[in-house]
Order: sequence, then C-alpha cells, then structure tokens
Amino acid sequence: MAQATQEFGEWPLKRLMTEVCGSGHKSADDLTRDQATEAFERILAGEPDPTTLGAFWLANRWKRNTPEELGAYVDTMCGRVEYAEPDCDPVDCGANYDGKGRTAILGVAAGAVAAAAGTPVVVHSGDRVPTQKQDAYKHVLDELGVHTELTPGDSADMVDETGFGFYYQPAFNPAIDDLFDRRDMMGVRSFVNTIETLANPAGASVHLGSFYHLAFAKKVVDTFVESEFHDLDRVLMFQGMEGYDDVRPGYTKVAEWTAAEDGTEEGAGADGAGSESASFDDFEIETAEYGMDLEEDDLAVDDVAVESARITEEVLAGERDGPFADAVAVNAALRIYAREDADSIEDGLEAARAAVDDGSAHEVLEALRDF
Repeated sequence: MAQATQEFGEWPLKRLMTEVCGSGHKSADDLTRDQATEAFERILAGEPDPTTLGAFWLANRWKRNTPEELGAYVDTMCGRVEYAEPDCDPVDCGANYDGKGRTAILGVAAGAVAAAAGTPVVVHSGDRVPTQKQDAYKHVLDELGVHTELTPGDSADMVDETGFGFYYQPAFNPAIDDLFDRRDMMGVRSFVNTIETLANPAGASVHLGSFYHLAFAKKVVDTFVESEFHDLDRVLMFQGMEGYDDVRPGYTKVAEWTAAEDGTEEGAGADGAGSESASFDDFEIETAEYGMDLEEDDLAVDDVAVESARITEEVLAGERDGPFADAVAVNAALRIYAREDADSIEDGLEAARAAVDDGSAHEVLEALRDF
C-alpha cells in the first residue's frame, strides 16, 4: 500500500468510499477534481480490489456524478487516448457504446448522407461493450463490408478520403477497452459508459449525442466545459432511440450549445460557458414536420446489425422510400446542422435529400468499402 500511496496520492478507493462518496445517495459527498482524477488513475492502472472497484462504481451511480467529477474522469481517460485528427473538422458522433437491440442503427446511413452533402462525420464504438453488449456502429459497418479494425491514423485517413470515418475503441482507447471484464462483471452501467462516448478521437470541434432527459444534455455540456482537455465549439444533442444518436420520432427535444466567440469559458455567461450560459438553448421539434411522420415501432428490426446494413444500402442507393429513408434524411440533416453547414434543420434536410437523389451518398458507401 505504501507504494500505491506514493504513486497515486492519498485517496485509495476504499478511503473515498468510507470518507466521501460511499454513504448513500442522500448523504454522500461529491469528489473533488483531484480525488476523481486519482480515483480513475488507480482504476486504469488496475490497482483497486475488484470488490472495492465495484462498490465505488455503484456509489458513483447512486449519488450521481457531477460535471466536475466527470470532467476529471474524461481528462484522465483522454490522456491515454491515441488521437488522430483528420485534415477536415468532422462532427463527432458519440453514440452509446453498448448498442441497440430493437431498432435499426441509422447513423451509418445518416453519416454517409451528411458526408455526401459536405459535412464530414466521425463515429466510434467498441465491440459488444457491457452492459447491453448489443449492436453498435462497428457491427453495421462489418455487415456492409467496411473495414473497422483500423489504427487511429487509418481512421483519420478514412475521414479525409470518404467524408465518413470509423474509430475502433480498442485501437484508440485501449485503457478503457482493458476495463471490459470488470465492467462486464458489474451488470449495470457505470460512469465509464458516459465518458467513453466523449473521447472524441478525431479531435472534432463539434459533438453530436443523445439523451433521455434534458438534464443529461446539460450535464454533458457542463462536463465538456469542466474538461481541461476538450475545447469544443458546439454540442448538439437530442432525445434518441434506445439512448443512441438516432433521433426519436414524434415530439422531441433538441439541446444546442455554442462556445463563446472569444473562445474563453467566461465569455459565454456569468457562471462560465456551461448549460446555464446564454449559449445553451433547448427547443422542441415534431419530426413529422420534417417528413419523419412515423412511430418508433416503424423502425423496429429483428436483427439489428444485418437489417441496419441492408436498410443503409437500400436508402443510400435510392432504392428504399418510407419510414427508414425519411428517418435517415432527418438524422443526416441534424448532423449537417450541428456543424453549421446549414442554417436550419430544414436546410440540412434539403441538402440530405439532394445527396441521396444525385447518387453521391451511395458513392460514399462505395468509397468506404474500397478504403
């Protein structure tokens, strides 16, 4: 223990549990940035006893993490990520890594359409990540015949050559991938499921994600602001299906944050550039107003990876109309709007539909297969 104390500091996870965060969701205290940093450094080094680690993860889950804690966890993780920035500045799509199990994954098709319309897009995922271990971006791309187990440098080249890029978690974020077995034994999500989606392996200045409740979008924005590693210009989030970055049909909320023009956190509001600043806005949309007049059940599939790949191929080739084509167009429009390549979602939708109609969206898919 003396060696661990000398290496990491004075806050082993057991002490944090006993003195700070382990007394229950009503009486637990939050960790300071230094405490959170040390805690995650110990976790990534494999230092904690498995029982203590599980208890710490559960205590964090019960008391709910603050943006300061999450910012520290993100920064500790990012210090170990292998970044590879493409020459272009893409939209970073941070879908839940543990995947979807009921509805089609639309982000591959939507990303290809956005890329064809001039908005480069990056997606990233692992392979059957706990807790759900369901289908994610990798599995759809595998079914389409696109190489996914790439080095970060190859992923960056993919973005520049095709407009769409996939980054594979074991390659760019091995420290988190090494936690797989311990996360699997937990049986429930931990804060790792949140922060891995915020790794931003391409160093993009725009993040696109999803939320169940608006409070989570605010927490993500505040986490990016608390992060000393990230320096984003924009965040766009919406209520997604199964927690993924596919917008929920019908009435839904969209959250939008833009950094201060002078690039300083203080410039966006009296309390900094977080979710309470003037740069944060949320608004309501009805997807039917954008041609996505359907229910979530209309997007249900039996085999997520296989059917999502087939849907992607057919929509991009202009061979499929109806709910899936409409949903892909709206999701592409949101990516185009996120990067401000369109002044409105409506303008983004027009660009998306044009990219399908003129065949350029399917050309992106063919370029991905050839990469």
